Amino acid sequence: MPVAASLHYLVHNQGAVEQPPVLLIHGAGGDHLYWPPQVRRMAYGRIFAVDLPGHGLSGRLGCQRMEDYARSLIYLLDALGISRAVVVGHSMGGGIALQMALDWPQRVMALGLVATGAHLPVSPQLLDAFSREETVARGIDIIMQWAFSPAADEKLRRLARRRMEKIRPPVLHGDFIACNAFDVRARLGEIAAPALILAGSADKMTPLRFAEGLRTGLPRARLRLFAQAGHMLMLERPEETARTLSEWLRALHYHPGL
Repeated sequence: MPVAASLHYLVHNQGAVEQPPVLLIHGAGGDHLYWPPQVRRMAYGRIFAVDLPGHGLSGRLGCQRMEDYARSLIYLLDALGISRAVVVGHSMGGGIALQMALDWPQRVMALGLVATGAHLPVSPQLLDAFSREETVARGIDIIMQWAFSPAADEKLRRLARRRMEKIRPPVLHGDFIACNAFDVRARLGEIAAPALILAGSADKMTPLRFAEGLRTGLPRARLRLFAQAGHMLMLERPEETARTLSEWLRALHYHPGL
């Protein structure tokens, strides 16, 4: 069980030093397993799938600000001896990736932004549900209704629910506080790193307009739309997600100006 800077992570293809390091950042209430095996073991890149503070096997204290989550991942890169990485984030993880690119631009080689946006407002209904332990189950019910497309396998929903139920309620609440406070729309033009945006057309949590906002706001962004996929598009379409990211990583490595 690798741990660095107090964060648990899994690594794939670590010995391929000629390939870029890729940091996978899960979303609110998740852990590294929200990245399916196909993505964690992509054909290209040295892949580091991390549990954020308070999540998975990374200890008990979460954060309530994107800046603090971003700083924890910079400490992880320091501990791993990685000077620059491709940072790929889902939902809240995408917000953390954007925060890293703004606060530590020299550490971010490129951005993979999956079902996310430059602001991540949370409904008052959800914030209220996650504020009290006795109503957390109701909040998870809402997330499970919104997170998947109608075509998603019911087994995926049940598995995602079980994983979210393992996260301590104060950590869940902190995640949604961090999302609700996050808004870097006015600063997207500062980010020079190339970005690939992955969006599901059936995403109810970060609708397509969020992805379009990233595409128009980031100077070097491309958008890949997954038809009929929901917010958990990497779980609904794991092979396609892995192939899209891997091909992009390879193209970046050989053609950095893309």
